[in-house]
Amino acid sequence: MPFSAESNEIYQESLAMHAKHKGKLGIRSKVPLKTKHDLSIAYTPGVAEVSREIVKDKNLAYEYTLKANTIAIVTDGSAVLGLGNIGGYAAIPVMEGKAILFKKFAGVDAFPICFESYETDFVDKVRNIAPVFGGINLEDIAAPKCFEVEDALQDIGIPVMHDDQHGTAVVVLAALLNSCKVTGRKYSDLNIVICGAGAAGYAITRMLKCIGYNPDVCTRVNEIIVCDTQGTIFRGREGLYKNKYKFIIAEETNKPALAGSLADAIQGADVLIGVSAPGIITEEMVRSMNRDAIVFAMANPVPEIWPDAAKHAGAAVVGTGRSDFPNQINNVLAFPGIFRGALDTRATRITDEMKIAAAHAIAGCVPKPHRERILPNILDKSVTKAVAEAVAQAAVRCGCSRPHN
Repeated sequence: MPFSAESNEIYQESLAMHAKHKGKLGIRSKVPLKTKHDLSIAYTPGVAEVSREIVKDKNLAYEYTLKANTIAIVTDGSAVLGLGNIGGYAAIPVMEGKAILFKKFAGVDAFPICFESYETDFVDKVRNIAPVFGGINLEDIAAPKCFEVEDALQDIGIPVMHDDQHGTAVVVLAALLNSCKVTGRKYSDLNIVICGAGAAGYAITRMLKCIGYNPDVCTRVNEIIVCDTQGTIFRGREGLYKNKYKFIIAEETNKPALAGSLADAIQGADVLIGVSAPGIITEEMVRSMNRDAIVFAMANPVPEIWPDAAKHAGAAVVGTGRSDFPNQINNVLAFPGIFRGALDTRATRITDEMKIAAAHAIAGCVPKPHRERILPNILDKSVTKAVAEAVAQAAVRCGCSRPHN
């Protein structure tokens, strides 16, 4: 299926729009500045009293400043979309786009913070900008650094989430829950192959196998085999000690310790989840799966296998990351509502319970799923509301919300 002719027109139109508006974001004042009195209460001398109150209790920043509804979108530009390590400058338009999605779908004010290169003190830099924000969305940071950065920032008192990991995992879980309804499968019986062991693949694996998750809130699938560019990941594979995250995958998945290629792993699987590279799944591979297979080919803009080819090979449910096919598996179904719910409860972090609640809320927005509709439309704002409410309730239940008026 050709893509370049269609995309070239879109690319040129996008360049023209960005040049016309000089980007997509701006700052506007919430209060008037028409008189000296306006200036006196918005700035000096009146603002001094606000600062004095916050000195007494820093939590009052949520009451008196933009902190209550503002997040930072932080990147080092090392893994931007399908473009790779393009740096902070080139990442700006992508982060601006993420910011307007936050505003459009959740009413959240978001601002891009783009570092030009990954440095050893990156975590400290992010930690030190935290006071002004109610949450931090880590974005487009390459694995394994993204795991290390997210882990190191969990103690800063505001939610920090790497969306490429957890937003993707949440939507995949929602899609799987409804795909099981469509194909008559039991979720806990699923045998899954995940193609791609980067940020998304790692997070999907952890969520679906409940690795590190509270078993009281997380249901495991039966088995997962994860494949990277070298084939299956299994206990004892040479070189795994160099990457502790792949080592974790090896210890927690692929119980038969299958060594082989992606094609070997796919045989007899119920589900294939691709978060890797274009065109690497063949019809023959899909035919080797179990009857009425579920295929999520999420590489963008060109998926691992085109939907028509997957269906021709026998797949019952097919999803991609693209908006021009049914069953778009897109993070925008998750991250606006997750952060909206976290901000509304002034959560200190985003927990397992909150992520799983988000997935079930998304799945619940399609009460009667079918092969061509396992997920809600990404433009449906009611999804954000449902996710935010579910996340807020989970935040209260797990004790990570702050009391406020």
